[in-house]
Amino acid sequence: MAQLRQDYSAFSEKDALVVAIGPEDSKSFAEYWQKHDLPFVGLPDPENTVLKQYGQEVNLFKLGRMPAQMLIDKNGILRYVHYGHSMKDVPPNEELLELLDELQASS
Repeated sequence: MAQLRQDYSAFSEKDALVVAIGPEDSKSFAEYWQKHDLPFVGLPDPENTVLKQYGQEVNLFKLGRMPAQMLIDKNGILRYVHYGHSMKDVPPNEELLELLDELQASS
């Protein structure tokens, strides 16, 4: 999430809403957001409802939920997805920002 915070303004400039979804309950999520002063939306998903809808993997041997990055357009259509195979398997922000440019140019 530090990576997203670092380039949050670049995402905002492209009219992108950043939402981080995690397995914690709402109280734990709120405490984490406040402690780390995160500028984007955090959505607690302790029942894995969102996780199941988008096919995010859970691997208990690798600390739980595997990372997943998605770009969903304003019509709710999933335009890009990256499912990580480890906790470090996250595409760089530059790649996501370039994809946003491509999506905006094609619409």
